[in-house]
Amino acid sequence: MVKVRFVLPWEEKEISVPDGGSILQAAALAGVPVEADCGGKGTCGKCGVKILSGGPEEGASGKVLPGEKKGGRVLACREIVRDGMVVQVEAHTEVLKGKDFNGPHRLLADVHPLVEKVSVVMNPPTVTDQAPDLERLLARLPRTGIRAGRGVLAGLPGVLRRSGFRVTATLIADRLVAVEPGDTTGRSFGLALDVGTTTLVGYLLDLNQGRLLATASQANPQRVYGADVISRINHASSGGLKQLQSMVLGAANQIVSSLLEESGVLEKEVYEAVVVGNTTMTHLFLGVDPSHLAFAPFTPAFKGSMETRAGELGLRIHPEGRVVTLPGIAGHVGSDTLGVILATGLDRLEGFSLAVDIGTNGEIVLAGGDRLLTCSTAAGPAFEGGQIEHGMRAAEGAIESVEIGEDIFLRVIGNSAPRGICGSGLIDAVAGLLRWGLVDRTGRLRDPREGGGDLHPRLRSRLRWGANGYEFILAPGCDTPSGRDIVITQKDLRELQLAKGAIKAGISILLKEASLEPGEITRVFLAGAFGNYIRKESALALGLIPEIPPGRIFQLGNAAGEGAMMALVSGRERARAAALAEKVEHVELSVMKDFQEEFIKALNFSEGKLG
Repeated sequence: MVKVRFVLPWEEKEISVPDGGSILQAAALAGVPVEADCGGKGTCGKCGVKILSGGPEEGASGKVLPGEKKGGRVLACREIVRDGMVVQVEAHTEVLKGKDFNGPHRLLADVHPLVEKVSVVMNPPTVTDQAPDLERLLARLPRTGIRAGRGVLAGLPGVLRRSGFRVTATLIADRLVAVEPGDTTGRSFGLALDVGTTTLVGYLLDLNQGRLLATASQANPQRVYGADVISRINHASSGGLKQLQSMVLGAANQIVSSLLEESGVLEKEVYEAVVVGNTTMTHLFLGVDPSHLAFAPFTPAFKGSMETRAGELGLRIHPEGRVVTLPGIAGHVGSDTLGVILATGLDRLEGFSLAVDIGTNGEIVLAGGDRLLTCSTAAGPAFEGGQIEHGMRAAEGAIESVEIGEDIFLRVIGNSAPRGICGSGLIDAVAGLLRWGLVDRTGRLRDPREGGGDLHPRLRSRLRWGANGYEFILAPGCDTPSGRDIVITQKDLRELQLAKGAIKAGISILLKEASLEPGEITRVFLAGAFGNYIRKESALALGLIPEIPPGRIFQLGNAAGEGAMMALVSGRERARAAALAEKVEHVELSVMKDFQEEFIKALNFSEGKLG
C-alpha cells in the first residue's frame, strides 16, 4: 500500500491505495472528482492533474499533456501512484445547468399519494384486556391485511406508552412503515430522484399537497470510470458493481442531505422515493448486474417496476420507507424515457409529437395515431463535452453560448474566464461557423488560404493549422486561466457530426416506421439538460432535429424528473406509467437494415445561410 494526497481548491484528501495503480484509480477510491470520459483509456485527455511532489518531473510516461511545460499536467489514468505523492486536482464548482425543475411545466398530477398516514387513538391494555400492542394498533386501522416488519415492532411498545396510545400510523400499500407519537398526519414527504449518467437530481415533495419543496443536484461520481454507460457496464463486469452502486448511492444521499437541510424536513419523515434513470443506471442504482446490456440482444435483468426498503438499499430516508423504480421499456430505453412520456402527456396530444432527450444516449419518442414508438441511439458524449478537445460539462467556466459575427461573443457559466466549452456552446459555435462559411456542409473547416473576400479578417485570423488539421480559436490563451487557446478542431466537428447523425438517423427511422414525413410533425419536445439550453435555431441549423418552425419546438428541462414527481404524488399517475410501459413499441435500431444508410445521410450539416 502507498499513501497519496490529493489537493483540491477546498480541501485535501489522503488515502492509502494498492501499489501499482494509477492516479485515476486512487482518485476514484478517494472520491476525488477527476474527469475521465474515456474510462481511463488515455484517449480523451480530460483527466489532467499536476504532481506537486513524489513523482518524476514529466511523469512515469515521460510525457505531459499537449501545451504543457515540464512539470505540468499529466494524465491521471496513465500515471502510476508512488508513496508520498501529492497530486493537485483542478476541481471546479458544478453548476449542472438545465436539470433543476425550473421549466415551464407545473406539477400536472392529481394529488393521490400511495403513502397514507392515519391518526389512531387506542385504549391502553388492562388486566382484562391483554391484547398485544401490534394487534391493538392494527384493529384501529382502516383496512385489514396490514403487515409490520421488525423495524417497526422494535420501537412500538415505547412509542405507544410515551404517547398515551395516541399515535399516527404510516402505511404504504399493505405495509406498516412507521408509528409516530401524536398526530403527524400533516407531515408526509417523498423523494423523486433522476439518476442520470452525467447528473443526479433530487426533488423533495410534500405528499399531502403535491408541492415541490426543494431541489438539489450532484454530478454522477461514476464518471471517473467513463462518460458512457458501456464503460461503466465494463467496469461493473470486471468486479466493480458494488463500487459503482456505492458511488451512485453516495451521491443520492448527498442530495437527500441537501434537500433536508434546505427544507427543514427530517430524514424519518420521507417515506417513499420514486427513481427514474436509463436502464443501465437503474441496474447500477439497485446493485443489479448490467453486463448483458453491453451486447446484443441487450437483455436487462428486469424491466418492470422494482421496489425495496430504503434501509436495505442504503438510501437515507426513513429506513422502512419504500424505494420504487418506474418501469423501463427496453435494454437502452429506461424509466427516464417513461418519465418524459408521463410529463409531456405525449399519448394524449393531438397530431404527431416527437420528444428527444439529447445526451450520451439519445432517447427518442414518436407519438400519434394511437401509437408510441421509441428508440435509443448511441450519440456518444459530444453533446456533454466528451471527446471534444476543450469540451466540458455545463459547469463554472464553460462557454455555454457563442455568437459569431464580425467578431466572437461568448457567454460563460459563472461569468468567469472560460475553461472550456459545453454542449450548448459547441452547437452555437458550429452553427455560427456554418452560417459564416467557415465550415461547409460536410463538416470541413475552411482553409484560411482559400480565396474570396467574403470572410471578415478577424474571423480569418482565428483559423489556423493545429496538431490534427485546421482549428478555429474561440478564446485566445490570454483570456483563459490555463493560458491555452480554447479551439474547435476538425476532430471536434467530426465528433459532433457523429453525435447529431445518430440522433437524426433515429428520428428518421421512427418516422419511417410511422409512415410520416418530417413536415407532418406537430411539435417537438427537447428534454434533458442539453435540450433545455440549446438554441432552437442552432439545432435546426445543424440538422439535429426536423426542419419545423421554431415556434413548434418546446424545451422542457428535466421532464424525466417531472415524470418521477408525478408518479410520486399520484397513485393514478403511477398506474398510468405502468400501462404506458406496456403500450410503448420499442424499435431496435441495431437490427434495422436502413439505419446505417440513414446515419450516413444524417452526417452532413444543413445548409448554412448568412443573413
